[in-house]
Amino acid sequence: MRRRLPTVLRHRDFGLLWTAILLSGFSSQMIAVAIGWQVYEVRHNPLDLGLVGLAEFIPLPLLALPAGQLADRMSRRLLIAAALVLSTVIAAALVVVTVEEIDALWPYLVVALLSGVGSALWWPAARALAPTLVPPDLLATALAYRSIAMQAATVAGPALGGLLFAVEPEIPYVVAGVLFLASLACTLALHEGRAPADTEPSPGLGAVLAGLRFVRDTPVIFGAISLDLFAVLFGGAVALLPVFASSILDVGPVGLGILRSAPAVGALIAGLLIARRPIGGQAGRKLLLAVGIFGLSMVVFGLSQSFALSCLALAVSGFVDMISMNIRSTTVALATPNELRGRVNAVEMVFISASNELGAFESGLAASVLGATRAVVLGGIATIGIAASWTRYFPALARVDRMEDVRPEPAVVPAGR
Repeated sequence: MRRRLPTVLRHRDFGLLWTAILLSGFSSQMIAVAIGWQVYEVRHNPLDLGLVGLAEFIPLPLLALPAGQLADRMSRRLLIAAALVLSTVIAAALVVVTVEEIDALWPYLVVALLSGVGSALWWPAARALAPTLVPPDLLATALAYRSIAMQAATVAGPALGGLLFAVEPEIPYVVAGVLFLASLACTLALHEGRAPADTEPSPGLGAVLAGLRFVRDTPVIFGAISLDLFAVLFGGAVALLPVFASSILDVGPVGLGILRSAPAVGALIAGLLIARRPIGGQAGRKLLLAVGIFGLSMVVFGLSQSFALSCLALAVSGFVDMISMNIRSTTVALATPNELRGRVNAVEMVFISASNELGAFESGLAASVLGATRAVVLGGIATIGIAASWTRYFPALARVDRMEDVRPEPAVVPAGR
């Protein structure tokens, strides 16, 4: 049976991490679709969806850099485990809120804040741990499979979450809690690879900020993660899917689950293709092209009045987003020395979370002022413009050819303040 697995998954510890990511991602997606429907049902105000995204984002810029420092000084496996324990507690709290039929927004805002704390712990440790569990020649493939795990969860998680929610609203949270515990078991069973470097005499402010300085001084990394920030900040439409499902397409919670799954279907297809045939030359130009197509797909989705066309547009957005994400993740992993991976991934997390959670707030605010359709269409147009202009601002990123040729810059980590 083991011989039938892909080569990268035959590495025991990476296989366990991959399974943990799959299970926790599945749980998170089920929770997201259920919360989205419940929040919108409270007042039918798209701004409430944005407020939930804002609440989830708030802890991230406050905790990300300290969490990245922890990921470079202590067991990354235990940090991931702590985040999964918190996720299990969140799932249990949502069961209580649902069973008690608390018809208010504030419990979901509290849950979103706690989820942001968990993400701040999980992200730097999990992202930094994966490259240490496989040999360098398998890194690009490993990152593709890591993305496949997340996207496979995003395909099935929302659809099943919407279906279970239609049966009984609390069931998605119960199932999610059980899967979080299974993910925790996988995490605790794995053995870490190369230990984080612990050569710093003290965790001073200079050491905490080292990842931020490294990103700032490495144009390829800064250009890649800032491109993702602005593209998804303006072009993302996931937060508004409950509005489209309820008020525009009229497809109910099951249709909402399918809409949330559609980008992941496209992403999963792209991930499988990349895993079989990694992205070759002209990676920088392919990244910019993928972001431009992402913006175009959002324009089509915003204008669509057809459920099938909306699903297709979202699938295309997921396909090209997977391509851009793989290029970005591989570039960041290869250009960052291991002793800084936790902190650099913490900075990347802030950028990505700003694009997702803060982008959700921007989407909700724009939709409350302009309407959901105009907000999505204008955001897609802005994303196309951003992709077209990035060559001028980050020429080093556009010139990246083969990602395998990217090498880490020397790391200079101040010991104290």
